[in-house]
Amino acid sequence: MTPLDRRTLLLSAAAATLAACGGAPRLAGAAGPSGPSGAETLTPDLLPQPNDGWSAWVAAFRPRAEARGISPATLSRAFAGQGYLPGVITRDRNQTEFTRTTEDYLQIAASEERVAQGRAAYAQQRATLDAIAARFGVPGNVVAAVWGVESRYGTRRGLIPVISSTSTLAYDGRRGEFFESQLLAALRILQAGDTTTDRMVGSWAGAMGHTQFIPTSYLENAVDFTGDGRRDIWADDPTDSLASTANYLARAGWRTGEPWGLEVAVPAGIDPGLLGRRKNRPTSDWAARGVTRSGGGALPAGSASLIVPQAGGPGFLAFRNFEVIARYNNAVNYVIGVGHLSDRLAGGGPLRGSFPPDSAGLTLADRQALQRGLTRAGFDAGNPDGIIGSGTTAAIEAYQRANGLPVTGQPSRALLDALR
Repeated sequence: MTPLDRRTLLLSAAAATLAACGGAPRLAGAAGPSGPSGAETLTPDLLPQPNDGWSAWVAAFRPRAEARGISPATLSRAFAGQGYLPGVITRDRNQTEFTRTTEDYLQIAASEERVAQGRAAYAQQRATLDAIAARFGVPGNVVAAVWGVESRYGTRRGLIPVISSTSTLAYDGRRGEFFESQLLAALRILQAGDTTTDRMVGSWAGAMGHTQFIPTSYLENAVDFTGDGRRDIWADDPTDSLASTANYLARAGWRTGEPWGLEVAVPAGIDPGLLGRRKNRPTSDWAARGVTRSGGGALPAGSASLIVPQAGGPGFLAFRNFEVIARYNNAVNYVIGVGHLSDRLAGGGPLRGSFPPDSAGLTLADRQALQRGLTRAGFDAGNPDGIIGSGTTAAIEAYQRANGLPVTGQPSRALLDALR
């Protein structure tokens, strides 16, 4: 990923949404929902469908690609069996790191389940991640956290053909120039023999492998860390993917030995004009203004900005490495998700600060109790994670319909009380 490419992709609509219990949208890197066995599956809208407009666009694209050095043989092989995917257009309009609250996002990205999975994966890959850290200067827990958020430690790498997804998005035109550049890069990867069309699968946005590199990112940042002569980010072995991510972050300016950020308590009455990304001040200045480290202890030396991503919730001091992670995905929620998960993988605990009640006056614990109540009443709300997604909404609607109530699908204090 070049910084510009990755930022362009993710500022307006970041990588794919992650299938989560309770119907939450999917996070970056996941290509499709999982079936009963937990394996990835493709929904019908992610299978190639006839579309005359797409076919005409591909026909017009071929001479442009040939003029950029793509051979007719490569084009024929690459587009064989490919087609228009309406589902990627839908997903391009709905990105969880931009639409979810920070509390909900962290409940997905750094859930206790994902932390437990991550600690096991981190331990399994510890020797490899230590070797990667020694070469690139990026801590193994940070690389593992990107791995966890992007593909749930390699278990959700995506099944969508990249040629179909990038050509569909290029044809759609909302970010046509960007996705045409991704399509051309994918064709160059195929022409170079780095992989084959059937192996080149990933998310709806064309992100591939364990850490979800878009094609231009692969060309510029992928490395062969195993030494087998191939930069294989599609293999079950995550080594090249993890090393490529460390290389990307190092090239983006990672500062070895400095934190990404840390949770802080923000005093009431602090000037709101001081808050926000890239409004850096010495940490000694923040301390003088009453900002304290959650859990106690002195603030580390350095320069940082102060961010409160959700009003009434915890604050974070964001150091230079916060912005480095943001080059991977510019959403504040994403960076905090990766950063907090990296802390958990290194043995840290949950956030100490609490988030305020939602617009319905419900706390996270209230929403979890509501989901458990729905399930007890025979209306399956899925995993009681406190995230009001499509699954929980459907359960509320079914309960309301069965009980002769107005069908709104909305959580409320009255509904919670009725379910207790």
